[in-house]
Amino acid sequence: MKIYYYILFFNFVLISQTACQRHPNLTLTHEGVKDIRSNLGQVAYFDRVLSEVQEEVDSEINIGVQVPIPVDMAGGYSHERHKRNFVILQKAGNLYQITQDKKYAQYIKDNLMAYAKMYPTLPLHPTNKSYATGKIFWQCLNDANWLVYVSQAYDCIYDYLSEEERDYLEKDLFRPFADFLSVENPQFFNRIHNHSTWGNAAVGMIGLAMRDKELIDRALYGLPISEGNDLSKDNDGGFIYEKGMSKAGFLAQLDNAFAPDGYFTEGPYYLRYAIFPFLIFSKSLDNMQPELDIMNYRDGILQKAVFALLNQTDANGKFFPINDALKGMSWKARELITAVDIMYDQNPENTSLLSIAEKQDQVLLDDTGYRVAKAITDGKATPYSQSPAIYGDGKDGTEGGIGILRKDETCLVLKYSAQGMGHGHFDKLSYSLYDDTGEVAQDYGSARWVNIDQKGGGRYLKENKTFAKQTIAHNTLVVNETSHYEANIEKGEAHHPELHFVDFKDVNNQIISTIDKHAYDNVDMQRTMLMITDPSFPNPLIIDILKAKSESKNQYDLPFWYMGHVLSTNFDYTKSSATLSTLGTDYGYQHLWREAIGSPKDTIAGGTSQFTWLGNSKFYTSSFNSEPGDEIIFVRAGANDPEYNLRSDPAIIQRVRDGGNRLFVSVIESHGTYDHDTEIPLNPFSSIEKVSVLYDDALYSIIEVYAKDNQKWTIAISNQSADTTITHSISVGNKAIEWKGPFTINKTN
Repeated sequence: MKIYYYILFFNFVLISQTACQRHPNLTLTHEGVKDIRSNLGQVAYFDRVLSEVQEEVDSEINIGVQVPIPVDMAGGYSHERHKRNFVILQKAGNLYQITQDKKYAQYIKDNLMAYAKMYPTLPLHPTNKSYATGKIFWQCLNDANWLVYVSQAYDCIYDYLSEEERDYLEKDLFRPFADFLSVENPQFFNRIHNHSTWGNAAVGMIGLAMRDKELIDRALYGLPISEGNDLSKDNDGGFIYEKGMSKAGFLAQLDNAFAPDGYFTEGPYYLRYAIFPFLIFSKSLDNMQPELDIMNYRDGILQKAVFALLNQTDANGKFFPINDALKGMSWKARELITAVDIMYDQNPENTSLLSIAEKQDQVLLDDTGYRVAKAITDGKATPYSQSPAIYGDGKDGTEGGIGILRKDETCLVLKYSAQGMGHGHFDKLSYSLYDDTGEVAQDYGSARWVNIDQKGGGRYLKENKTFAKQTIAHNTLVVNETSHYEANIEKGEAHHPELHFVDFKDVNNQIISTIDKHAYDNVDMQRTMLMITDPSFPNPLIIDILKAKSESKNQYDLPFWYMGHVLSTNFDYTKSSATLSTLGTDYGYQHLWREAIGSPKDTIAGGTSQFTWLGNSKFYTSSFNSEPGDEIIFVRAGANDPEYNLRSDPAIIQRVRDGGNRLFVSVIESHGTYDHDTEIPLNPFSSIEKVSVLYDDALYSIIEVYAKDNQKWTIAISNQSADTTITHSISVGNKAIEWKGPFTINKTN
């Protein structure tokens, strides 16, 4: 049954009379302030944070008001000054409410008056390098950041200001600011994107602070038809919102940007950024419009998103760098401090969140942060445990997804998701591998240096498109030196891989299998990956089985982007000694130096090639099947990169020149450590003796892995049926192999 919300400008009753009369009531509440004040000096954790914030803000007050004319890109003085301003103003607002020291309110007032004087005179930012150029910053996105933070500061000093002062600020600064972000930039405001989430939250939060129902309406439901979107209108001129079918605005973001399990279509790095406006605006709505029940909207999608986000991290809490992501971002990011504090406040029974808050060593300077600090002080924290998981992609969760195989500190991520919109990479069925030291086999992430003025002011560099997004920059199959979908975003958005089967029931034998039939017109790919934990190995063993199926002959390149330094190989190679050449001319190949080329050790079919490397004081070996005529190419990123925008990362590529149907099998083994203090290596040699394909056709693939202690693993996969009730049987030579379900793992001596 369709449920319609008719929102009319003249009768949109959302804010209770009590809420209208009280400030603050966005992220810091009137009642919360009273609770904090009455308990100051009793929770040392919170008192320490309060003291640190006071020292920080007092230092800025001593500097005085600084509102420079905007001229710089990210990293430049004016950009960083205005960015610093909005963070400090928000903190100063909370300090005023908690300490009741009027110097903080006066500092906010002085800054806002300076901005109100400057804003009406500002043209578009002079850089003019964004699809939505801002005024204070080079893009509307950063302007929206400013308004999200400053709306909280305004809410905190609302009653400190006179009515005339409030009228002036709202007329000359806040309302024009909100209109600029929305009505004047519909291409920024009215779409499904993390940028628009910030825009929606900015307009909505200043609307809540001003009690401006039109702005709240605009933030929740998007711009009306006359202002650029395709929402229908009723006969009275109001907006019609059909639940679950929204087109724009904040609720549309919640409806369309997340899968039902909380996966964000742009990837965890971008949800890390967007989770802040999602939660800050939602918290404000929860305080001022509780009847919306926003925290339970779409079956609690925001809570699911936060817990899914926390799980999309390695053992050190660093986010998987999927799509246009930068590496190194972790649980300690300020957005995650916000997420953990708000989610604990919503779920106080989930005391494992407190252990993350302990690692963050910070809390919000509001009532949610106070409650987290008190719970930690009371000893309520319990360990947080990351777990294996499958997350669907797309608003219905049916557009592929990602699989996370995990045992102890070892973690494998298999990406079979949708394109990820403009931030997506062309890397279907790619994977990355992590352990306690960090990356073992990497996803390159993006070619970008955020807030580094010398690197394009933090913008995406041209190499992001020419290399980082391209398939060869990832651990997946490249056909005929051409990226998936020919590196066309529209083609990528039209298709997605499928999950064939997954089984995590046995934590010691985790397996996932995925299929892609659209990345190339003439090649189908199927990738099955296993994480096997066995007493024979000190760490989990990773087994990768990639099947390429084609009726034509193709060149197959399978890159492996390892992290570390090559120690040895069991095959011969010739290293370039005088000059280097590039591996190709397009689709990222133009950025790869060909450092060495080799051929498999074995001259007969079914040989095993190995190379061992040292990374982060650990020894690793990749063992993979190879055939006569295969080439093994050592490459390094950085060719055709005159400004050093790319990292000089190494990879090894297995090349098959005339491949039709081919099964690639590799085993990644972490087998030893190197102590730099004692200079003693422990177990530097691989225990894998052989990797072979026992059988492969359209229906079944069977592989064998031999260890040096006379142990063997036989893995059989049903390539077409994932039915767990079907029994499969096949004879290979004089041996019969029978199993039930889509796979079997059999260990023998």
